[in-house]
Amino acid sequence: MANLTRDFFIGLSNNKLLNANAKKWGFRLGAEKFVAGTSIESVTEVVKGLNRNGISATLDNLGEFVSDKSEAAMAKDEVIRLLERIQKESLDCHLSVKLTKLGLDIDREFCIENMLEILNKASEYNIFINIDMEKYIHYEKTLDILHELRKTYSNVGTVIQSYLHRAKEDLEQLSEVRIRLVKGAYKESEDVAYQSKEDIDRNFIEMAKKRLLGNAFTSIATHDHNIINELKGFIQEHGINKDNFEFQMLYGFRTEMHYGLNEEGYNFCTYIPFGNDWFGYFMRRLAERPQNIKLVLKDVLYTKDNKLKKAPIAAVTIIASAIALLGVWNKRTDRG
Repeated sequence: MANLTRDFFIGLSNNKLLNANAKKWGFRLGAEKFVAGTSIESVTEVVKGLNRNGISATLDNLGEFVSDKSEAAMAKDEVIRLLERIQKESLDCHLSVKLTKLGLDIDREFCIENMLEILNKASEYNIFINIDMEKYIHYEKTLDILHELRKTYSNVGTVIQSYLHRAKEDLEQLSEVRIRLVKGAYKESEDVAYQSKEDIDRNFIEMAKKRLLGNAFTSIATHDHNIINELKGFIQEHGINKDNFEFQMLYGFRTEMHYGLNEEGYNFCTYIPFGNDWFGYFMRRLAERPQNIKLVLKDVLYTKDNKLKKAPIAAVTIIASAIALLGVWNKRTDRG
């Protein structure tokens, strides 16, 4: 049943019509819990607050389904403005970008040109750029572009997803590159990806340990306290320098762990998404853990004084479906 819930929300994340309408709805689906506003100004204040508590950040200006060059160019310009704001405000922050938003599905060379302009500015300011990994259909292209960019710039890395069968092999090829290690948030076929949590977790732990014994910086991105505790033991056992890695989690998720790990002396980075194109990201977060649905249902449907909110019909439909799926999932869970 958990897989059904995951498939449901991933399906919503890929719906272009819902993504377009979500821009009109605003944060009526409860996305404000996990998305730090829609503007550079709003996200800047969030980063400042984290920095005051010793936590760094990586920013993702959300966006999907880019299909023309003018839109991709606008996205590139927004990244440049973000870099200038980070420099001006002296923020402890780097950026995460998606190649599809910068034109990968339009023209490869155009996408590379946009990235080179971004990396040139980021290099000037000594800011790291991380290329987010997307669906598997973009995987090879993303790695190829990364290798091409690194011929000129060293301040760029990418993401490795532990649910992919080939992840260990690719990790070996990126042994000298800063990467973020994640489990993976998209639905992929069993031909290319592990389907069970046990296999994905095992692969994640094995790759994390290998990276921790290496020299390149690694962002260990997980909310799983069991995995984190196992890796903490491994770090202590092998006397691994804490400056060689960081723990990373998503904005709005398990916030108490953000501050707890930071207080224990570990480098910690919060992945902060923002912008108008929040719908696809938000749906994938709900897909990852059915429990996340509980965090937003009350805020979506009721005001603080328990009055029923007005919401778009599409939003109500999504919420009603989520409630039904969650109810079945809870029954199955209770039965063991």
